[in-house]
Amino acid sequence: MLEQLPVVRDIADLMSLGGIFVFFIFMSGVLMWALIIERLWYFKMILPGQAAKIEAEWRARTDHSSWCARQIRQTMISRLNGAMTAGFPVMQVLVPMAPLLGLIGTVSGMLDVFDSMALRGNADARSMASGVSAAMICTMTGLAVSITGLYPVHYFRTTATRETELLADKLSF
Repeated sequence: MLEQLPVVRDIADLMSLGGIFVFFIFMSGVLMWALIIERLWYFKMILPGQAAKIEAEWRARTDHSSWCARQIRQTMISRLNGAMTAGFPVMQVLVPMAPLLGLIGTVSGMLDVFDSMALRGNADARSMASGVSAAMICTMTGLAVSITGLYPVHYFRTTATRETELLADKLSF
């Protein structure tokens, strides 16, 4: 049933044409998008409640101006910022890693093409073209995965910065 879906067939074709590196690129894309969806869920559903809770805790305090109060305020802001930026390092590694995996797959495929040319002793244009085509699939797949993750990573980074600053403004002295 699942293998009858056109998307699944297309992905299977890409993996068969591009080799094992396309599988790793695809898996890094799945992990990246799982993290992106989780962060979207967090920012839309969980963060507003957490920020409201922290703001209510701050307003319930009687002391806002002592050194201890300022440290507590900073800790509250820092904890929420830490929760907002969870998963960022992994996403920031996966975005540039996908094209690098594609490059490794391309180089590996090109080495296979050159090996087959050396074994045969001739440079048949048809076999070279199919080998180069298969090698380029890795590059294309890596770039496609990376491009889809560029904007979400930027969006989450700027949103976390903005939300941290807004919370700091709300927790006035």
